[in-house]
Amino acid sequence: MKLKILMISVFFAFGFVVEEPMKLTWKFLTQVKFSKKLNVELGEYFLYPTFGKNVLVLNGRPVSIKGYIIPIDVKSGLYVISANPMASCFFCGASGPESLIELNFKKKGQHFNTDDVRTIKGIFKTNEADIDHLNYIIEQAEVVR
Repeated sequence: MKLKILMISVFFAFGFVVEEPMKLTWKFLTQVKFSKKLNVELGEYFLYPTFGKNVLVLNGRPVSIKGYIIPIDVKSGLYVISANPMASCFFCGASGPESLIELNFKKKGQHFNTDDVRTIKGIFKTNEADIDHLNYIIEQAEVVR
């Protein structure tokens, strides 16, 4: 009987273990190569990513990363986190698309200023094909600090 109770306790203890987010670095996210491909639907060429194996392993896993918040559309709550401040971000031509992560916040209606430095945690997603979104996305994003 004691063994049965112990086994049930161990099962429940491990069943409720929360996976700690992996701390990403911006250098880690450079494990991606881009190739120009025709998007037949739009009739234009776009850079499509091929992610490294180490990056793909994290798809769907909890992560955290520190960077600069850049508002894209404040009204709709669209923000990205960047390796660089706005003055030298990807949109300004100073870095590559791997230096940005799209943020889909768990809690809607949050407000951030341009270049607020924050650590964000959430579920990491890679995006190989949807040109309406960035190559890296954090779902259920939350501010750690």
